Amino acid sequence: MKRVYLDNAATTPMLPEVVEVMVATMQSTFGNPSSTHAFGRSAKAVIENARKNIAKHLHCTTSEIVFTSGGTEADNFILKNAVNHLGVQHIITSPLEHHAVLHTVDFLAAKGTQISYVNTLNDGTIDYQHLEDLLSKSTQKTLISLMHVNNEIGTILDLPKVIALKQQYNALFHSDTVQSIGHFPLNLADINIDFITAAAHKFHGPKGIGFAFFRKGTGIHPEILGGEQERGSRAGTENTAAIVGMEKALSICVQHMEDDVAHLKNLKEYFISKFISKVPTAKFNGVSGDVHQSTHTVINIQFDKDLPMLLFQLDMKGIAVSGGSACQSGSNKGSHVLQSFLNDEAQQNTSLRVSFSKLTSKEEVDYFVEEIVGLV
Repeated sequence: MKRVYLDNAATTPMLPEVVEVMVATMQSTFGNPSSTHAFGRSAKAVIENARKNIAKHLHCTTSEIVFTSGGTEADNFILKNAVNHLGVQHIITSPLEHHAVLHTVDFLAAKGTQISYVNTLNDGTIDYQHLEDLLSKSTQKTLISLMHVNNEIGTILDLPKVIALKQQYNALFHSDTVQSIGHFPLNLADINIDFITAAAHKFHGPKGIGFAFFRKGTGIHPEILGGEQERGSRAGTENTAAIVGMEKALSICVQHMEDDVAHLKNLKEYFISKFISKVPTAKFNGVSGDVHQSTHTVINIQFDKDLPMLLFQLDMKGIAVSGGSACQSGSNKGSHVLQSFLNDEAQQNTSLRVSFSKLTSKEEVDYFVEEIVGLV
């Protein structure tokens, strides 16, 4: 049976070069990076070299990069650090955010932090006028937390607009960049973001490793206590091989970004054209069907009816996608992102997220379209 992987927003396959360098590191550089002997010093040097290269790709300093177990920990780290140590009393976020942000702000709200949610428009984008209204009325030290690229519908945040507002109202700005690191160029020397987050497995690196960026001068205080790893910012013995794998994956993505983006934009346009010609009753949620307004890696499709078995049927044909309607049959736990902007009728329909990577081919798109026609 043919197997087609179209769930790259969930995780991406590791590149062979990444696997190779990780295996070599595990075999040759196994010392504890905190040890002072040669084995430990060798591991420490490898980690710091990876940090240097990651910082170079992002145009920041090595002291601003803290390695974490992934994007979820990094988001938790930044939000809790802002409230517990930076004097933030008000967080402005949106209902479109990843649960790593939403559940963390719920936790902080229970402890007294004021939380405000920016309205979303009917195309799944942020209401920037409402964001400005919230900032203008805030009387407390405020942190804006808005993701750069949405993992479900592919919406791209207008970073310059949010940065201009954060500067106008003297707020801090955290952006969950898990879906954009390795896919979009980010020059942190040119854009005034205070905090960003990354997860290696979203750009063909290993799972269980990521990083948080803390702008110099904002202050980093550990949320995980123990040893003095990560310059005292994050306790726990470093995963040397995973850090090396993450750096290798990011370096490859940055090196080939221009060609990869061109391939993915072409692939997305091809998918949209072919899919609509075969399933004309379907539509795209938010702006995910517009290659100029959404990321080149994500399309979110809404069918004109409830198809509760569709994911299972596609899986049986070897096709991996994700989704489900905003209100799934027999469950009230649908997509919180779709619920935030779709009307009640649309929420009853089945939605699928199809997400590409640099490794996705037109032949795989063809197979998906051919097979889904018989199911809808």
